[in-house]
Amino acid sequence: MKAQLKPVSAQVIVITGASSGIGLTTALMAAQQGAKVVLLARSEDTLDEIRQGLRDVGSEALVCVADVADRAALEEAAQKAIERFGRIDTWVNNAGVSIYGRLDEVSDEDNRRLFDTNFWGTVNGSLVALPYLKRNGGALINVGSEVSDAVIPLQGMYSASKHAVKGFTDALRVEIELLDKAPVEVVLIQPTAVDTPYPQHAANYMAEEPKLPTPMIEPEQVAEAILKAAEEGGRDIKVGAMSKMNTLTAKIAPSLGDRMSAKQADRQQRDVPASVRDPQGALHRPSEDGRTHGDPT
Repeated sequence: MKAQLKPVSAQVIVITGASSGIGLTTALMAAQQGAKVVLLARSEDTLDEIRQGLRDVGSEALVCVADVADRAALEEAAQKAIERFGRIDTWVNNAGVSIYGRLDEVSDEDNRRLFDTNFWGTVNGSLVALPYLKRNGGALINVGSEVSDAVIPLQGMYSASKHAVKGFTDALRVEIELLDKAPVEVVLIQPTAVDTPYPQHAANYMAEEPKLPTPMIEPEQVAEAILKAAEEGGRDIKVGAMSKMNTLTAKIAPSLGDRMSAKQADRQQRDVPASVRDPQGALHRPSEDGRTHGDPT
């Protein structure tokens, strides 16, 4: 059954990782278009500030403080959304974090925490959201990456987690859309590098401060793709020219893709010693950041 998706202006949209970056940009853009938004993240103070800002301009938002690794917390958040708004039309699994470091240097504890957020957070959100989305139709949108197909050195476990997100999302789509014929669109968003606080939130094992290689796209471009999918559905949506090029190269010329990826190693480090900030970033704790864009320095 093809999902009958509403205009964003008529939707209730749940967004995980809504306190910064892509998640916050999507929440602000959705609210500007008239949607009721449910802001879900670990950063309680930041979420309260965002809610107040939206209230001041006449937008309605619900704050749910939760770690996406905790399925029970997501179930409670979904119930609060239903109690407040009566339904959920779109659920966006956006929360994610990275680790900069070689695979043979990063601790198992940190790697498992990354998977708890990036992969299990997506699984938890999806399985919590689906019963509500099936009731009246809706969209389940999982934020993957160009490294759901390609890879990048020094962020190897992040790449692995985004491969896992793609595999889960693809299998879920078959089960929900084709076997169950449920009125739900299951969409994977695959952005290229995005100018958000992502590097500052990452754990860092390198001697230098981390950064994303250029060119980067703006978070607004990803938010627009997410909200378009909320209205129109889709399958796997590449955002940014580099995402299209890198995913295609990984599929049709993988050895070339490996060599291109290797060239990105030196382009992920700033000329600043790593000692200037907490090397754990937001891996194990909330960032309380509240920024949509990255560090300009």
